[in-house]
Amino acid sequence: MEKPLIPGKTIYRLSIYHRCLRRLDENQIETVSSSTLAKAAGVNASQLRRDLGYLGTFGTRGLGYPIAELSDAIREVLGREHLQPVILVGVGNLGAALLRYDGFQKEGFEVVSAFDAVPEAVVLRGIDVPVDHVSAMPAFVEKHQVRLAVLSVPAEHAQEVANELVEAGVQGILNFSPTVLQVPESVTVNSVDLALELEQVSFFIKKEEPVKVEPDVSS
Repeated sequence: MEKPLIPGKTIYRLSIYHRCLRRLDENQIETVSSSTLAKAAGVNASQLRRDLGYLGTFGTRGLGYPIAELSDAIREVLGREHLQPVILVGVGNLGAALLRYDGFQKEGFEVVSAFDAVPEAVVLRGIDVPVDHVSAMPAFVEKHQVRLAVLSVPAEHAQEVANELVEAGVQGILNFSPTVLQVPESVTVNSVDLALELEQVSFFIKKEEPVKVEPDVSS
């Protein structure tokens, strides 16, 4: 029997569950209840049970989910049995900060190379990941069969670079460039517009009401 097609939003939540499970495992906890895991992931318990239903049957009533077994199942679905190679294109201030971030490897991804229009300038930033000229990117992607890329180039160059990535074989792009990319339906793009995200967060900030000064009528 073929496995059911897992919706994209469920895949996203499975990634969150996997992160929570890893932290529990690091604390030597062997089982977790659906309510506890759901609370840690920021969802309700019924949503969590529906999501985990795509993986098969897990857990025992009254005992909870075995953390190691559930974590392995999610890792297999997400394709994280081995580190997935990722490249980064555009090593400016944001790109350099992303290359210094050590959380990628903890989540099953390895940034194997970076590319920039001026790679010699990147050396001065103290980046450990190899940085080559962007012209070498397509050949590298094809040779090493890289399927994931992080894009942090200026908006005016983003579509051109995305086209080259897709043509070389990249199937997933995490886009930090402030522009909407046009890609084939077979390619997944997740865009992160930091200014837009900040704008949305600011909407929920409680605005201080101006202090109303009452006229002095005592005199």
